[in-house]
Amino acid sequence: METKRYTNNKDITVLWTPSKCKHAGVCVKSLPQVYDPKAKPWIKPENATKEELIAQINACPSGALAYVIEDNSK
Repeated sequence: METKRYTNNKDITVLWTPSKCKHAGVCVKSLPQVYDPKAKPWIKPENATKEELIAQINACPSGALAYVIEDNSK
């Protein structure tokens, strides 16, 4: 199961596992400025805050989306 990573280069990385995705559209409806299926890359996490991304990812019905909080204290 391949997982793709999309980082906002600050504090969060969005993980997407295509094989789990049920294409419910919750992501696109919730944060259209981040998720655009017609764009390359289709996930642009820099277009939302960490808090907005976490809330939306937690609402993903299939579990295809996840996140990693980046430790930038190093």
